[in-house]
Amino acid sequence: MKNLSRSLALCLSLLLAACATTGGSGAPPKPDADLQAVTTYHIGVDDQLQITVWHNPDLSVSVPVRPDGMITVPLIGDVVAGGKTPDEVSTAIKDKLQPYVRDPQVAVILIALRSNEYLSRVRVTGAVRSPISIPYRQGMTVLDAVLAAGGITEFAASDRTELYRKGDAGSVTSYAVHLDKILQKGDLANNYPVQPGDVITVPQRAF
Repeated sequence: MKNLSRSLALCLSLLLAACATTGGSGAPPKPDADLQAVTTYHIGVDDQLQITVWHNPDLSVSVPVRPDGMITVPLIGDVVAGGKTPDEVSTAIKDKLQPYVRDPQVAVILIALRSNEYLSRVRVTGAVRSPISIPYRQGMTVLDAVLAAGGITEFAASDRTELYRKGDAGSVTSYAVHLDKILQKGDLANNYPVQPGDVITVPQRAF
């Protein structure tokens, strides 16, 4: 009986330790939440999308987003794309195809960003060799943008780099980027994908 009580007490201790480690809520660590936030792109008017329906080439098209925010897809007609993410558009097309195609597999890929060339630029400021405003390209990361600016200067406090992003309501969210770890150690944990309109600021060291 004593051995059973000791075993139960040990199991309870291990369970409590596990809850303390994970915070007890199952919430992902903050870096993962930040990464999810900075990888979201919302489609705009005039963006060009490639719609691919697997094993159905007649339904696969390249289409622009019209001024009303819609795209036209064969068989199902108009689908809302403006203001949506590629994944959301993919889900909407898949749902509309269900009555016509068995288990449709749909991919939506942004092939040309035309919604607003000026707002779509990425800017790098602060202690870099050539502060720069460059056109956004799909797949671009913080490191790509910093290298395009000529890299950091000898006066940069690269470990305090910030990525600033404007939200839908005009609010600005900042994400800490440990640029020193990216450049010196190859640690890409904070090498976030950039999005149109992002501003990357590398502060200067205080003397």
